[in-house]
Amino acid sequence: MQVLQVQLAVQADPAEVSRARRWVRDRLRAGGIDQDSTVAETLVLVVSELVTNAVVHTGRPAVLRLLLPAGPAAGPATVRVEVADASRTAPAPRHAGPDQDATNGRGLELVELLCERWGWYPDGSGKRVWCEIGGPDAAGCPLAVQPAAPVASAR
Repeated sequence: MQVLQVQLAVQADPAEVSRARRWVRDRLRAGGIDQDSTVAETLVLVVSELVTNAVVHTGRPAVLRLLLPAGPAAGPATVRVEVADASRTAPAPRHAGPDQDATNGRGLELVELLCERWGWYPDGSGKRVWCEIGGPDAAGCPLAVQPAAPVASAR
């Protein structure tokens, strides 16, 4: 299967998150992925969470990368999302507590729940957080250069 790899530089501004969501929607549409599909909606949400984490927690620019199936697929396709940032601090999911009105701290919990696989690895002077979304029978993304072990779940 051929894979298309595209990336977007994201500035250290929380307003960039909406630009990243629009960019992902455009890439999915160009790749023939139905905008109303569960996969597309999940990808947009996951990108929003990972880009938000990168720019809010580091205060520095990040790079968003998508690896999408290109051309006719031979089975269920996997889409890989990667966000590289300038912090070497490991991502740590914070599971929602009793405060149902809390508006932050659930991003990685959503990623953990919505993705088949996710993890992170050191990358240069920072890190790369990745996740893969696809059908239950989808194989891992063939261009995943360093699919580090998934982050341990606290379930």
